[in-house]
Amino acid sequence: MRISGYGIVILSVIVFYYLDRSVHARPVVLVLSNDDLNSGGDDPGVGDSSDFDEFGESEPKSEEELDPGSWRRMFEPDDDSTVEAASPQYYSGLHKILSAASEGNDRLMEEAVDEIEAASSSGDPHSQSLMGFVYGTGMMREKSKSKSFLHHNFAAEGGNMQSKMTLAFTYLRQDMHDKAVKLYAELAETAVNSFLISKDSPVVEPTRIHSGTEENKGALRKSRGEEDEDFQILEYQAQKGNAAAMYKIGLFYYFGLRGLRRDHTKALHWFSKAVEKGEPRSMELLGEIYARGAGVERNYTKALEWLTLAAKEGLYSAFNGIGYLYVKGYGVEKKNYTKAKEYFEKAVDNEDPSGHYNLGVLYLKGIGVKRDVRQATKYFFVAANAGQPKAFYQLAKMFHTGVGLKKNLEMATSFYKLVAERGPWSSLSRWALEAYLKGDVGKALILYSRMAEMGYEVAQSNAAWILDKYGERSMCMGVSGFCTDKERHERAHSLWWRASEQGNEHAALLIGDAYYYGRGTERDYVRAAEAYMHAKSQSNAQAMFNLGYMHEHGQGLPFDLHLAKRYYDQALQSDAAAKLPVTLALASLWLRRNYADTFLVRVVDSLPEVYPKVEAWIENVVFDEGNATILTLFVCLITILYLRERQRRQVVVPDPVGGDVAQPLDAEVAQHLAAFPR
Repeated sequence: MRISGYGIVILSVIVFYYLDRSVHARPVVLVLSNDDLNSGGDDPGVGDSSDFDEFGESEPKSEEELDPGSWRRMFEPDDDSTVEAASPQYYSGLHKILSAASEGNDRLMEEAVDEIEAASSSGDPHSQSLMGFVYGTGMMREKSKSKSFLHHNFAAEGGNMQSKMTLAFTYLRQDMHDKAVKLYAELAETAVNSFLISKDSPVVEPTRIHSGTEENKGALRKSRGEEDEDFQILEYQAQKGNAAAMYKIGLFYYFGLRGLRRDHTKALHWFSKAVEKGEPRSMELLGEIYARGAGVERNYTKALEWLTLAAKEGLYSAFNGIGYLYVKGYGVEKKNYTKAKEYFEKAVDNEDPSGHYNLGVLYLKGIGVKRDVRQATKYFFVAANAGQPKAFYQLAKMFHTGVGLKKNLEMATSFYKLVAERGPWSSLSRWALEAYLKGDVGKALILYSRMAEMGYEVAQSNAAWILDKYGERSMCMGVSGFCTDKERHERAHSLWWRASEQGNEHAALLIGDAYYYGRGTERDYVRAAEAYMHAKSQSNAQAMFNLGYMHEHGQGLPFDLHLAKRYYDQALQSDAAAKLPVTLALASLWLRRNYADTFLVRVVDSLPEVYPKVEAWIENVVFDEGNATILTLFVCLITILYLRERQRRQVVVPDPVGGDVAQPLDAEVAQHLAAFPR
């Protein structure tokens, strides 16, 4: 049955390093050789520190300027922003859409879409973006890819970044890398510029609310922010003077970890208190806070003082911050590229990813050193391997322009996308998670669906899982009100398919199951086999097992017992936990080879049909509380009767000669008898 230097420089970069291998997409590994390196671009010129890092020097823009038409106003109405980036009609319609999703009010949803459509017709780009979403999902309008694309195209020309994300992903799915790379390059630059001002940390990844087919309770528990019991205990310890707890809370607020909103003011408060208690790790972060002016007035002198103290305490990543101050001439007497390089090298010697990145920038720009793009590339790859988003951006530019690396638009697109997904529009993920944790499944579905359209794999699988798990309770809106079963299944199927295209093996497996069993679609063994092959290419053991089963029975694949055995063996090699089902499957193969067309084989073949009926009977009859009690008593009665009968036959045994002589009891029988009254 089926179970539900150089020579050759090799630098492995885990592109999707943040994904869990068990249920998420498999990591994609980039192996770089000398053939990938472009020898051009090196020259003896020395650059200026103004070219050191193109990010963070100009006056920062607000998130409304970086992400026009942002949904932030719907979730953080107290924001101080004075930028009016969209029409009141747009925000009114958006508010109604979210309210209708929360309340499950299809009439309000229809009214909201009509309002947005009117604003879209008048030329508002953000309303056009929403109408692109409406047509793309089939929500109160007939689903139309062409109308969705047209609206997103107009919205993107009007400056809507979320529509640019959607168009870029659309081009990517069609392998139109020349168009996708241009959009993702612009989006990635905006994302990097937002890192210093965003309330969300660029290191925080979207939370997967499910693990396989079940809710991911562990990840959700760690995402409740200040309501999390563990956080409250930690906060209590910090208030009682525990320096380590103070540092951890400061860290959570500084980076926006564990479901907390990023709050530099609170981070500064807790780091300062921790330093008073002698906690050395807080010194480095205080230095970074003063250097960035995050939650406090920028003060490079104080930044240098704190970073120097941290370095003396053995916190080697502080060397990177000191090097940055020397290369820019901030808080020191004058710029000193030699000292800057020395400090960056100290950070690199202690495996600090930002040190690798900054040293790479020195060699890329030729600041204080001979320009060496190859050396810069090496440092950027190490930094990217550690998850430094700016390093991904620099590598993307190299692949895009052919400077330092051979021009490769596909790789450039992938790296740009990775950075772009950390832009200010990624806040949708946090708001979706907050809604889900509050039990507002309808609002969570709308937000995850919006992100899914923009190409976020985690959002695609989250939205699909909500549709499958909650069914009618998902508040899914279709063409004429609430989704029919068919609309809901088709929408979930489409989302799972997009997630599988981005490497989510579990999604590919679910698609195969849908076709195999006919869940929400026509039963189609051929398409099921195609989906399982896709999951198998991602080293999924269950997909290998299922392919073996289909070869064994000739379902959607040629009847071939040799190929069936090969797939079963591969499943076992891929996952040791498959030993029992593989053993049973191999036993079935042996029977099929040696006893073909016999009653025994027919019994084995009937098991898939019998099993659901037996399972349903056990669930509905046996597991019923009253029936379970009766069944238990019945089994006990049968056992007692059996043992009594065994006793009767063995206690008195006729003498072989003919005399009625009682024979001694067997020791085992006597032991059984002792347990029951006569």
